[in-house]
Amino acid sequence: MSTFAVGDEDFLLDGRPVRLLSGALHYFRVHEAQWEHRLGMLRAMGLNCVETYVPWNLYAPEPGRYGDVEALGRFLDAVQRAGMRAIVRPGPYICAEWENGGLPHWLTGPLGRRVRTLDPEFLAAVDAWFRRLLPQVVERQVDRGGPVILVQVENEYGSYGSDLGYLLWVAELLRACGVSVPLFTSDGPEDHMLTGGSVPGVLATANFGSGAREGFATLRRHQPSGPLMCMEFWCGWFDHWGTEHAVRDAADAAAALREILECGASVNVYMAHGGTNFGGWAGANRTGELHDGALRATVTSYDYDAPVDEAGRPTEKFWRFREVLARYAEGPLPEVPEPPARLAAPVRGALGERAPLDEVLEVLGDEESRAPVPPSFEELGVDRGLVRYRVEVPGPRQPYALGVTGLRDRATVYVDGVLAGVLDTEDGEDVTLAEPVAGPAVVDLWVESLGRVNYGPRLAERKGITGGVRHERQYLHGFRARGLRLDAFEAAAVAKVPFRPVAGETGPGLYRAVAEVAGPGDADLSLPGGTRGFVWVNGFCLGRYWNAGPQQSLFVPGPVLREGANEVWVLELAGGAAPSVELA
Repeated sequence: MSTFAVGDEDFLLDGRPVRLLSGALHYFRVHEAQWEHRLGMLRAMGLNCVETYVPWNLYAPEPGRYGDVEALGRFLDAVQRAGMRAIVRPGPYICAEWENGGLPHWLTGPLGRRVRTLDPEFLAAVDAWFRRLLPQVVERQVDRGGPVILVQVENEYGSYGSDLGYLLWVAELLRACGVSVPLFTSDGPEDHMLTGGSVPGVLATANFGSGAREGFATLRRHQPSGPLMCMEFWCGWFDHWGTEHAVRDAADAAAALREILECGASVNVYMAHGGTNFGGWAGANRTGELHDGALRATVTSYDYDAPVDEAGRPTEKFWRFREVLARYAEGPLPEVPEPPARLAAPVRGALGERAPLDEVLEVLGDEESRAPVPPSFEELGVDRGLVRYRVEVPGPRQPYALGVTGLRDRATVYVDGVLAGVLDTEDGEDVTLAEPVAGPAVVDLWVESLGRVNYGPRLAERKGITGGVRHERQYLHGFRARGLRLDAFEAAAVAKVPFRPVAGETGPGLYRAVAEVAGPGDADLSLPGGTRGFVWVNGFCLGRYWNAGPQQSLFVPGPVLREGANEVWVLELAGGAAPSVELA
């Protein structure tokens, strides 16, 4: 057993000063069979500690029902086997460029801006979640022989709110659940963020990508004593669909890391290894200085231009960081692990027949809901996926403009079964079809969520049609809505649910194929001819693809593939040419 404490100037392990050389690795963004390799890469880079968030919504699809929460415990056991310490950031909010910042849609839907405050309904849900999650953290604390040395109180709260009572409540709940290791907060090194996010008696840390001396000077004005730590040293950045790929020069990042360590501080490299937003769990952001502008959806890859790339390979940044960190290591660094096996030979082929979206909805869709006004995704219980809204335009009447208020995020519109246009929210959430619509007519709006906002004042906003549908100035009423959730595809792929395909046609729908693989290993999957949608391999959801770029292919972990036949499902949402599949 050991003890870990916060001293006046240093962290203390068994009373001895210690510097934390940590790296962020989100276990839920890495296939479990590859955890050991990725941890070995971090250790070889010179790190002695690993940090991870915990996404609440991944494990709580609905109130009181939990998934594989024990995955965190298995990861912490892997950390200990790797000879490393662990920092756990359980939230309840995590940001992390993750869907809804990790908060469940069934909670943010009804509560809205009441989340992350002392609101009793929010606190009750957090209490239930932490009491389910935290026992596996508590039993793996360093004073019980485990690797956990630090636990975070909330996350970057100073960027969002100023409810000190709420932060105190979270800290007290962590203690009540048995967390005995030191607690900490993390915020940007700005006065308003540190005053909004700090907790009296709890270690404050700072998040930044450069300017360590200035950042720590600001932190010291708010916290005169205690160890200095950059809890998120941003060595790269993430990408949004339709933008340029973000890259940070390796030498520049290494110089910034060196500056942090020359200040005598501890560090957590964010990200040391980014991984992948499997399962369509990528979040979204709002543009503008105040983060309240147009929506920008985050890509599936969370490579982050990290020192260990998405496939677990060392980059130039890895070697530069290893040189810097070697000076602070206790003894020689371990050898760099061999890279995981790659696919032995490329696989190319056409996808099979298509099941149209309406057919897929009939087989996998939720029960149809009827309401005077369009229900939101949250009201329908849809977290990731799309919803078909059907409404009738009365008639006879002349053609008028058909518009949607409060659209989030993208709608493909059909009038009497014929494609009438696509509405997106690039310039706002009130949008109108280019061509007017006459009555009577049946209008279908297939609305897709591109990811819930994970940061800023627009956190907890709803998805779907959150206002209404207008014909001229008149609102249309009498909606039939039906959700098509991504989770349904995973279950259907395992159960091998049959569909009635349509031969010789292209367009939106579910395409299926069998890929024959010899020598399975890590691969890149691309879809020439595909526009936008989701991919499953053997029932495992790789995430969203989109020809808007910058991401051109999806990472396939080797453990997902098997020797011989592999089933590939592609849900194409935009249509165009029939996609083909390539594994390389």
